[in-house]
Amino acid sequence: MMQLKGLGCIAAFKCVCYVHCVEAFMSDNVGSKVSYFLVGLGVGALVGVLFAPKSGEDTREYLAKRADDGREFAQKKAKELRERADELIERGKDVASRKRESLSAAVDAGREAFLRESKS
Repeated sequence: MMQLKGLGCIAAFKCVCYVHCVEAFMSDNVGSKVSYFLVGLGVGALVGVLFAPKSGEDTREYLAKRADDGREFAQKKAKELRERADELIERGKDVASRKRESLSAAVDAGREAFLRESKS
């Protein structure tokens, strides 16, 4: 019985960590439904594992594997978000460069118009 209590605490901690990890990705509205599904899937899997008729060692190995899977999932999503952020930064730099060029051209045209009018 004592082993089951310890296992329950470990599973609850891993579940909370998994939920926080997924909540970080739920801030993006694009994948919110998928994220909710994954959270439900994770919680359901943990509850099912806790009530499964497996030995404690088998259950711990399974939970460790699931934790590794969750970590890999989080790393994959973080990499995707980083790549997306890099793309957005590059697009922002391009837009800023184009705006700077058009502003520079407008300032030059204004300067030329001022010089023409001042000579007249």
